[in-house]
Amino acid sequence: MTKSRIRETRTGTRTRTGVLGYTLALGLSASLMSGTVYAQSVDVSQWSPEYVRSIAGTEEFDTVGHCNDVTPTDYEGRVTFWYQGVFEGDPQIMRDNYDDFFKTFRETYPNIELVEQGITYNELLDKFRTALLGNAAPMVVRLQILGGTEFAAKGYLEELRPEDVGYDTADFWPGAMKAVTWEGVTYGIPTNNETMALIWNADIFEKAGLDPESPPETWDDVVTYSKTIHDKLGIAGYGLVARQNAGNTPYRFMPQMWAYGGGVFDEADANPTYDEVRLDSPESKQALQASYDMYVRDQSVPVSALTNTQADNQAPFISGQLAMVISHPSEYARMIELAEEATGSDKEVAESVIENMRYGLIPKGPTGRRAVVFGGSNIHILKPEYVDGGEVDTPAAKALICMYTSPEWSLKLAWAASNPGHLGGFRTKWMADRLDQIKFLDVTTSMLVDGIPFPAIPEAPEIMNIIVPDMLQNALTGAMSVDEAAENAAEQVRSLVDGGGL
Repeated sequence: MTKSRIRETRTGTRTRTGVLGYTLALGLSASLMSGTVYAQSVDVSQWSPEYVRSIAGTEEFDTVGHCNDVTPTDYEGRVTFWYQGVFEGDPQIMRDNYDDFFKTFRETYPNIELVEQGITYNELLDKFRTALLGNAAPMVVRLQILGGTEFAAKGYLEELRPEDVGYDTADFWPGAMKAVTWEGVTYGIPTNNETMALIWNADIFEKAGLDPESPPETWDDVVTYSKTIHDKLGIAGYGLVARQNAGNTPYRFMPQMWAYGGGVFDEADANPTYDEVRLDSPESKQALQASYDMYVRDQSVPVSALTNTQADNQAPFISGQLAMVISHPSEYARMIELAEEATGSDKEVAESVIENMRYGLIPKGPTGRRAVVFGGSNIHILKPEYVDGGEVDTPAAKALICMYTSPEWSLKLAWAASNPGHLGGFRTKWMADRLDQIKFLDVTTSMLVDGIPFPAIPEAPEIMNIIVPDMLQNALTGAMSVDEAAENAAEQVRSLVDGGGL
């Protein structure tokens, strides 16, 4: 008899119903269990730093026992796995946790041969597309959140639901499940979900005559603050990112566009249809104009913004030459590592920057709207005809996915940069540890309810990684006016969607 692996350690959490207050059961799939289930809930209507702290450490989860019910731990098999790995801008703890996961999996399933490969964010999609064309893909792949729909629509992915590895769909954010669903069929499971925050240097604010404890409330304020800092101190105010074919760019520009009331489509609406292209709307142009004003008119952002990713903003920030950036909670941990590597006067400056780091909510738009990208990654199983060798060891694949998406490991593998895909992770003891260890984590976590997923359509990677950055480049380099750049991008999206694919 399969038993629930979740144990409640604190009771009394109130549940609600409604648009934002729905019950998210944290139990095992009915198809894999009999016996008692200790159902839990995450009350989104109460979502705040205080609420997140109140539920942390209230449950225990037996990962090995649960996954043994999915695939017995003495199973003999083989699984190949590609995943978006850590990169040079990530803190060491992220690398350590990945090493621990693969070590633990091999200890738990000693008879499953695991062949894994970590690939950087900006290389993964192109390498995966090439492998698919040559029928040389891995059995399992973990892709950034905007990638899955493209491959599901093309028929590359097997159906895969949380219930297939013993969890409930209700264990995961609805926005995350939208990104793994195509034409009513689920093709993957969320591994982690993320939102970012505005980060600023309070000392620079004070020297520029700004309130050091009050970040810009609106995006118009970001433009003003950035100019003030540049004019008074001669350093960059805001860390604009506009690199082509880089995920960092839309993750920082789209919240700005949504806040102004624009969008690629109607993805920021409560019930998007993706039928109307809005890149050339007055609101979208207003957002693009704000970036133009900072880069061209005020010259208050790094001149290298056209080729920068967020990792390129880290050196000027830690050296006190950049006042504001948008990034993950891991930015604080990374700054500490950079300070430890510094010497002499550079070390003194770096330590001062860390002392003056502040995190706040992403700025609002002119109408009071606040938005942030609901990001993250999802894990998928490939159809055997596209896999190197032509076979998929499904039990081995499910063993890997079960562990990866568990409350334990979906949290540990997101430790400093993101949040657990499985909502049960918020209730574990490790969540309590994270909140104690990672400064400002509660700020970014609290923004999950403001998160907007990228459009759940097959063309989303092309739109977000190519067309949106190209629009920025065209406007910021003067190749086109702001109006022309937005209208050109809108026409590209219309052509792409009308053409039925990439």
